[in-house]
Amino acid sequence: MKYLFSLLIVLIGCSLNAQNISSGPMLGYNTMREVAVWVQLDGQAEVALSYWDAEDPQNKERSESLTTSRRHGYTATLIAEMLEPGTEYNYEILINGKAADSGDTLGFKTQTLWHWRTDPPEFSFLAGSCMYINEPEYDRPGKPYGRSYSLLESMATEDAEFMVWLGDNTYFREVDWNSRSGLYHRYTHTRAVPELQGLLKKMHHYAIWDDHDYGPNDSDETYWLKDQALEAFKDFWANPNVGVNNQGGITGSFIWNDCHFFLLDNRWNRGRPGKEGLLLGKEQIDWVIKSLRYTQASLKFICVGGQVISDLDKFENHAVYKEERKYLLEQLDKYNLQGVVFLSGDRHSSEISKLVTEDGDVFYDITSSPLTSGSYDHKDEENNN
Repeated sequence: MKYLFSLLIVLIGCSLNAQNISSGPMLGYNTMREVAVWVQLDGQAEVALSYWDAEDPQNKERSESLTTSRRHGYTATLIAEMLEPGTEYNYEILINGKAADSGDTLGFKTQTLWHWRTDPPEFSFLAGSCMYINEPEYDRPGKPYGRSYSLLESMATEDAEFMVWLGDNTYFREVDWNSRSGLYHRYTHTRAVPELQGLLKKMHHYAIWDDHDYGPNDSDETYWLKDQALEAFKDFWANPNVGVNNQGGITGSFIWNDCHFFLLDNRWNRGRPGKEGLLLGKEQIDWVIKSLRYTQASLKFICVGGQVISDLDKFENHAVYKEERKYLLEQLDKYNLQGVVFLSGDRHSSEISKLVTEDGDVFYDITSSPLTSGSYDHKDEENNN
């Protein structure tokens, strides 16, 4: 019996053997009371978040401890709770009870309680799509599709509060999208790129997906591993909510000061292209319209993988789905919704589209793409908006 007991001690000791952070930490969602911090370890371990008011370092709080697992890519999303608004905090990652060496002083500031007190605070944020990280043995032969990653380091120097990732935030390859382990390998490989680490720590991050970080190229509702892709998305991003109001997929929203951001899913319900095809689905459109009518925000940003305001009836633009796009724009116009801006990606080129309705309502679509993937010359395309 004593030999069995000794063996159990050895096995338990070896089961929690992670020593290092392999990616991150990354700041996730931010509110007045809670902030999420994501981290990926190099193995299984107990991980927790220690955090404290930057002006009171002796009074430390600790998050709930989680045990990382292989099934979830050794990731963990840790929540700092019961914070004070407008307060600067420092934090550290605890691995098996010991503080991990991040090499930096880590911190965040909660959102400010400005309502009924002051004008809403000014802020800036970043938005972009299409981040391809090369892995030569699994990439197409020839010239690498991923370009310089120095842009990611430049982004980390910006004085911005958060980043909105507009889809194609990683690129599943043929070797990835037929297995759960393939999906997790691709996320892990992308997230670990050294040039990205400073950006992950610097500001908060919110995300949607498009085809390449959902499944195969141009994938739709029939993708056979969509449930596993959703699980991977939730393991690698720290959005405040996912699949709100039983929408399924990644649909969600968040508020930053006097601005409301809606994170739409253009894959989960996507049918075949065509005049009467569905891209977002009526339930998701009705939800966002009701939400836009309810919110008191000055500006409303609708984040979606593909272009909406562009009337170019090609590729994966919403204009390919004529009836659904018409319904969406009619609903926006019907309720005279003001201050609506679409943020989109996908196109490997950037432009701003503007639509003025017969009633005088104005809607913009800012397409920001690409980050590190190949670019596309779209100057000969006819976008009347």
